[in-house]
Amino acid sequence: MSGENHIIMDEIAIKRALTRIAHEILERNKGIDNCVLAGIKTRGIYLAERLAHRLESIEGKEIPWAELDVTAYRDDRTDDDQARKEVSFAVPVQGKKVILLDDVLYTGRTIRSAMDAIMHCGRPESIQLAVLADRGHRELPIRPDYVGKNVPTSKSEEIEVLLIEADGLDEVRIVQNRGGEA
Repeated sequence: MSGENHIIMDEIAIKRALTRIAHEILERNKGIDNCVLAGIKTRGIYLAERLAHRLESIEGKEIPWAELDVTAYRDDRTDDDQARKEVSFAVPVQGKKVILLDDVLYTGRTIRSAMDAIMHCGRPESIQLAVLADRGHRELPIRPDYVGKNVPTSKSEEIEVLLIEADGLDEVRIVQNRGGEA
């Protein structure tokens, strides 16, 4: 990898951010009743699992969570809607408060895809968004409800999230763009 890396969150900062987000979710929703977590594939899944454990340790009860693969709902797909008909979500969303989790919020297109996928599975009471890092540069009017860290970036930079489950360490860093626009 060329260019410089600048670490903006280490393992302790990530843990603190998730704990703070857990408390904010509890405060806003007056507990976790009627809430479900949806982790956007790939790293959002690990964040959802971690957040579920934090919420359980605070509230003393489990919160349902599942992974959400939004590939079939991306606006850059050119195939037909057949794949959309086959998408399912492992927990019911009808009438629930769905809290989407993703590692980095950038243009907002992945989140729009996630909202479409959730709506395909049922009509939730609400959809909330939690992200570990918000880097700005939105292309759609999407704003997170819970943010681990706001990280203003230039378009020549990327936010890279490394998590133990996928990468062997917990770290969030700014890296120089590795090949054109991100």
